[in-house]
Amino acid sequence: MTLSTQPYKGSRDFYPDDKRVQNYIFAKWAQISQRYGYEDYGAPILEPYELYAAKSGQELVNEESYLFTDRGGRQVMIRPEMTPSVSRMVAARRQELAYPVRWYSIANFMRYQRPQRGRQREFWQLNADIFGVETIDAEIEIITMADEIMKTFGATDKMYAIKINSRHLVNFLMAEYLELDVVQSQLMMKLFDRKDKILPEEFRDQAVEIFDADKAKEGLRKVAALFSAKTMGDLPKEILNSSAIVQVQTLFTLLREHGVKTATFDIGLMRGLDYYTDIVFEVFDTNPENPRSLFGGGRYDGLVGLFGVEPLSAVGFAPGATTMQDFLETHKLLPKLQTKTEVYVAVLGDALKGAQKLATRLRSEGVNTELDITGRKLDKQIKTAVKKGIPFLLFAGQKELDEEIYTLKDVQKETEEKLAFERLVAAIKDYRHAEEDIV
Repeated sequence: MTLSTQPYKGSRDFYPDDKRVQNYIFAKWAQISQRYGYEDYGAPILEPYELYAAKSGQELVNEESYLFTDRGGRQVMIRPEMTPSVSRMVAARRQELAYPVRWYSIANFMRYQRPQRGRQREFWQLNADIFGVETIDAEIEIITMADEIMKTFGATDKMYAIKINSRHLVNFLMAEYLELDVVQSQLMMKLFDRKDKILPEEFRDQAVEIFDADKAKEGLRKVAALFSAKTMGDLPKEILNSSAIVQVQTLFTLLREHGVKTATFDIGLMRGLDYYTDIVFEVFDTNPENPRSLFGGGRYDGLVGLFGVEPLSAVGFAPGATTMQDFLETHKLLPKLQTKTEVYVAVLGDALKGAQKLATRLRSEGVNTELDITGRKLDKQIKTAVKKGIPFLLFAGQKELDEEIYTLKDVQKETEEKLAFERLVAAIKDYRHAEEDIV
C-alpha cells in the first residue's frame, strides 16, 4: 500500500516558508499581548465533553466537534476553542490569583467544519482574556488591543472595521421591541447571525416562521427598521430610550478617546457562542476581495461560576492565523520573510575540520550558521545556499583559515568582501538589525 503525502483534510503542512509567515503573525500577537501586561499560558488539547456542552452552543458541540470515547470510557473532545479551558483554569485557582488576571495563549484547535478560504478544520489562534473587571473598561482594553494588533501589521483605518453590538441590547430587542418569547428569541438571534450568509428571501421566510402568525407582518416591519439603521441614532425611538443603548453609546465615546477610529455599531452582530453576556464585537476586512469577519470577542461573565466557585467577570477575543494571513496577503502587508540562517559556510578543498571550528566560533558569537559537510563541489554548495535564501556565503579554505581573512559574499547584491573574523561578525549582525527594522 502506498501512503498518501497529503495531510488530513482541513489541516495543512507548514513547510519552512509557511512557518516563517506563521511565526511572524505569532510574534506580533505576543508582542501586543505582552505590551498590555498579558502573560502566556497553556492548556490541554483534550478536555471533557461536558466542558463545552455547558455553554459553547449545540452547533459547535453536536456538529463541529471531534468527540470520542477514550480507552478509559470517558467522553473527550479535541478542543474547538480556548475560552472554556481558560475559565476552568481560573476557577481552579480562584482564590490564589492576582486580579485582574490578564492571560494570553497561542494554540491550535480543531472543528469538524467544511474547509474553505479562511477556515480549516485545524486552526491556530491567539486567545487574550481579562478576568475580574466588571466595568466597561475591560471592553475598552480588549477592543483597543484588537485595534492595535491590526495596526502593528501595518493596517490603516480604511482596511478594516470593528463592528460592535450588545447582548443586553439584543435581549431588549427580542423581548420588548419584537415581542418574542425565550424560544423565539433564541431562534431569531441565530437567524440574525446568519443574515449575511443566506438570501434575503430565505431570511424573510424564516423570520415569518419564528413570529406568531398574527404578528409576522408587524414583526417583519420592525426587523426591516432595525437593519435599515446605519447608526445608533437611526434606531427606532423605542430602542433609543432603553438603558441598554446608553452603555453602547458610552463605549463608543471611550473608544474614540482611546484612539480607536474603526469602531461601528451593527445591530445584526450576534456572535454565535452561547456564553456571551454583554458587549460583543468582530473585526471585518473592508476589502471587497476578502469581505469577511477576521476575528471577534466579547464579555462572558458566566463561565467561571459554572465550576462551583464565585462568579467572575471576563472579556476576551481570539484572532485566527489563517484569516490574519488572508488579510495581510489581500492588502499586500506581508513582508518578505527570509530564513533565520544568516551565513552558509562553503568548504574549499580538504578544510572541513577547520571550517567546523570556524562555524562553531561564529555560532558562539550569535551568528546563525549552516556548514556544508557534504564534500561536494563548490558550485553545488553555492546553489544550495542560494536555493535556501541564505543571505551570506562564507568561503573557508585552508588559506583563509590560516590567514584568518575570509571572503564574505552578499548573495542578493552579488558583492564580496575580504574580512577579518570580528569585522565579519559585525557585517552579518548589521544586516540582521537592518532586516529586523524592516519587518
